Amino acid sequence: MAKRDYYEVLGVDKNATADEIKSAYRKKAIQYHPDKNPDDKDAEEKFKEAAEAYDVLSNPEKRQRYDRFGHAGVGSSAAGGGFSGGGMSMDDIFEQFGDLFGGHFGGFGSFSGFGSRSRGGRTVQRGSDLRVKVKLNLKEIAHGVEKKIKVNKYVACTTCHGSGAADDKSIVTCQTCHGNGYITQVTNTLFGQMQAQSVCPSCGGQGKTITNKCHVCNGEGVVRDDEVISINIPAGVMEGMQLSMRGKGNAARRGGVNGDLLVLIEEEPDRELIRDENDLVYNLLLTVPQAILGDTVEVPTVEGRAKVRIEAGTQPGKVLRLRGKGLPSVNGYGSGDLLVNVSVYIPEVLTSDEKAKIRQLQSSPNFQPNQSIKDKIFNKFRNLVG
Repeated sequence: MAKRDYYEVLGVDKNATADEIKSAYRKKAIQYHPDKNPDDKDAEEKFKEAAEAYDVLSNPEKRQRYDRFGHAGVGSSAAGGGFSGGGMSMDDIFEQFGDLFGGHFGGFGSFSGFGSRSRGGRTVQRGSDLRVKVKLNLKEIAHGVEKKIKVNKYVACTTCHGSGAADDKSIVTCQTCHGNGYITQVTNTLFGQMQAQSVCPSCGGQGKTITNKCHVCNGEGVVRDDEVISINIPAGVMEGMQLSMRGKGNAARRGGVNGDLLVLIEEEPDRELIRDENDLVYNLLLTVPQAILGDTVEVPTVEGRAKVRIEAGTQPGKVLRLRGKGLPSVNGYGSGDLLVNVSVYIPEVLTSDEKAKIRQLQSSPNFQPNQSIKDKIFNKFRNLVG
């Protein structure tokens, strides 16, 4: 597939300034960032495409060659390394351009490994994120709750305090990159000598190496252990919502940035109440005498039981609304209602005496639906199916 024009990829014109190109790339990177588009291959490709375009257009020399020769001027042989030759990885992008995200996004990595991020030329390790599920009942959802959970994860080694070294003297400046975290390579190309920077292979971009490793963590700076974490869950959360706790994920290797703890909300089904967004629904089953004569009944709410007056002649399908008896909005904008859906139980088995009494009542005009009632039922049904 032919590459798209780099200016078109970032949505800028050919006279765009360096600041305009930087701003346009940052917007694209945030829009298609993997954290915002999990498991979306199309977004991942657009994220890489934007990084490739920015790699060229943010470099005056590469941009000049691109403007003159197009993609051929910044191909893998001409670019002298970097991303413009294609095939860049997510780690490359975060290493090279991670600072442009302003710390809003963490490094990219699997949930079982460690990511990294660039800071001042050196690679800063980032611990991986963790996901946990928390089950809540309706009362906990209505009021919010603090949950304490035990998580087995990577934590900083207490022996070396996360440094990975047996002692402070064992941490020395990397002799390969002289503490820079990267090395510069000069390549002779058709267009002259080109420079490219890459992560130092000796220290992994950290600028320091360890001569004597910690015997507990073997130089990693992290060990597996259990940690009890308190999670404050706000009122009004819903099934499938995800809360993020910054820095509560896996600890990073050798004193880097901790990952996040992602809390997935699950709702325990209630025995009587059904949730519909912030409203609650209760199916009230009346007897025939209750529906005909009226009654006072109790219905369940999140807080307990509430008394409801049933008017005489209440029809099946009638909905009674109890204002504010539902669940609060997670954003704090009021509460939902409790909707009591009325059903009437029709006995399946009657005695001979009961049947005789029903037949006697059947001949009464009051037990015969008039046309207005028939029209009302018909219109209600039509609206339901329409």
